This record gives sequence, structure tokens and C-alpha cells, in this order.
Amino acid sequence: MESETKPQKSSLKPRILIVEDEALIAVMLSDMLVELGYDVAASASHISQAKDFLTAEKVDIALLDVNLGNEKIDTVADLLAERACPFIFTTGYGQAGLPAAHASRSVLQKPFNIGDLDAALRKELGAIKS
Repeated sequence: MESETKPQKSSLKPRILIVEDEALIAVMLSDMLVELGYDVAASASHISQAKDFLTAEKVDIALLDVNLGNEKIDTVADLLAERACPFIFTTGYGQAGLPAAHASRSVLQKPFNIGDLDAALRKELGAIKS
């Protein structure tokens, strides 16, 4: 299943980029985010897709899987950090698996539930999400 990278129309809801190579997890995340009232701007399964999307579009926050097959998420995290755009790592490896330059960033430990996701997003977005 190829990941969707088409931008969606603007809304007042926070826009989120999902970077996840496991299709079922990406769909689950998207469903959870919609249920929580967010706008899923795009879902990318490869580093190049995520970077291409971010070249053309802005997001309010991103959810980044640490390992996309044999690709590491470092360059996407670096790009978001340069833009001062918040992001949350999603991983089954905990803090130890994070890129060194971003080791202090928030982590959503897989497997997680909708309550964990909601809490992590609210913490990172602060007052943006009402």
C-alpha cells in the first residue's frame, strides 16, 4: 500500500504529518488523530516522501517512526527542528533508539493507545489545540 502524500485543504485543526513505514500503524494513527480532532496533512512511508512533503507544505506537528525499513529518521527530524516545528518520535525501542541530536525529544512508546497519543500531542502543542 503506497502512502498518501497529497496535502489536504487548510483547516483550523492542527495539521499533523505521519511518517511511518508500517501501513497498518499509519492507518491506525490516522484514524486516532481524526477521532481526536486533528487534520492528517499527509502520511509518508519513506524519508524522501516526508522531505518532499515538508518542502511544499507546513505542519503543526509530526509523528516520526524512528526506523523506516533501513532508513533512519534523522534528516526529517533535523528539518523539523530547523523550522522549530514540534515532533514526537514513535518507536518500540524507547529513548535509546532516538537520533543523538534529538535524544531529549518526546517519545511515544509502541504499542500505545489513543489516550497516550492525545496526551503526547497536547503536551507538545500546548495552547494550539483547544
